[in-house]
Amino acid sequence: MTTPAGPTPAGHRRIVLLGSTGSIGTQALEVVGKAGEQFSVVALAAGGGNVELLAEQALRWQVGYVGVSSPAAAEELRQRLAASAPAGHPLPVVVAGPDATEELATLDCDVVLNGVAGAQGLRATLAALRAGRTVALANKESLIAGGPLVLAAAAEGQLVPVDSEHSALAQCLRSGSAAEVRRLVLTASGGPFRGRRRAELESVTAEQALAHPTWSMGPLITTNSATLVNKGLELIEAQLLFGVGYDRIEVVVHPQSVVHSMVEFVDGATLAQASPPDMRLPIALALAWPDRVAGAAPGLDWSGAQSWTFEPVDNEAFPAIELARTAGLAGGCAPAVYNAANEESVAAFHSGSCGFLGIVDTVREVLDRWLAGEHAAAGTPRDIADIEQAQQWARRQAAAVLGIGR
Repeated sequence: MTTPAGPTPAGHRRIVLLGSTGSIGTQALEVVGKAGEQFSVVALAAGGGNVELLAEQALRWQVGYVGVSSPAAAEELRQRLAASAPAGHPLPVVVAGPDATEELATLDCDVVLNGVAGAQGLRATLAALRAGRTVALANKESLIAGGPLVLAAAAEGQLVPVDSEHSALAQCLRSGSAAEVRRLVLTASGGPFRGRRRAELESVTAEQALAHPTWSMGPLITTNSATLVNKGLELIEAQLLFGVGYDRIEVVVHPQSVVHSMVEFVDGATLAQASPPDMRLPIALALAWPDRVAGAAPGLDWSGAQSWTFEPVDNEAFPAIELARTAGLAGGCAPAVYNAANEESVAAFHSGSCGFLGIVDTVREVLDRWLAGEHAAAGTPRDIADIEQAQQWARRQAAAVLGIGR
């Protein structure tokens, strides 16, 4: 599948946006709208849970293609497009089915922004990389689950992080060579339960877990932020993106979410990237990398007093980060197992089949089973089938631990 290859202005970026109706996708379109002629949108894709918004986006940005993962939503999407398009307005081609995002990821464009939620984004990431596209990666799970395959498919500079923490690290790393880096320091807000002991987390409800103090995100990522699984995933992501050993990556709690991460160099200097908690900044930078987009997000207000605080992670109450370190050090499919077991457990938590503490407890049990079994000796996954089999195994094991049918 290709799009017309007409002339584009110098510096102009053509974008395929996967996950357009989610938090990352809608903010990315805000960035595109404010940037004038700097960007254009070639195609949009979403799961199909908000067909009305997807149709509005497709017509607003005059895309050539629109994808929807749910075949049941495809007909509604076609009807909405036909009913809402101005007279004579060409309708986009609708690509439907579970392979829609993967198919659109190979379109002729400059940047594929993968904002799909969960490990389901892996195939699209691999497809875009193999097609030679720059991948602005908001879907951290695809890198974590498919780490060896993704790194093997990516050329130098082809993967650009969208997560605010990894965007911050990438910016700070511009200030020194790899040999000059002593350690990476990821910052964590601490989530809505910062300061609580483990026993105080027993009765946490789904509603409470979704009340993040800083960021507005989807239910999976928000819950992951409450358990600090999200920071565990980001730990693995940082190692894969920047090639720094796990023994040189640390996490510190920073409730204000203004310092997005830091790099300490061998001479003792530490560089931090600071900005208000606004995802439009790292999204814009990823789309234009290595250039910046003027006015992408507001800067800090220095006219009033403010304080930034930092504190260590309570690993007893929130063991997810060290558990992720264990998975990352084990390598192979262990990070995929960690992620898949978590996704299954989060879904169970929101359905009422699992308590809050049961999320990470289940991940620990499933990971322990993986590392104690014959699977751990399998080494580097050969292909995506190996990863998907490991993920399916992890989901079945998590369901068994939780006592739910699957």
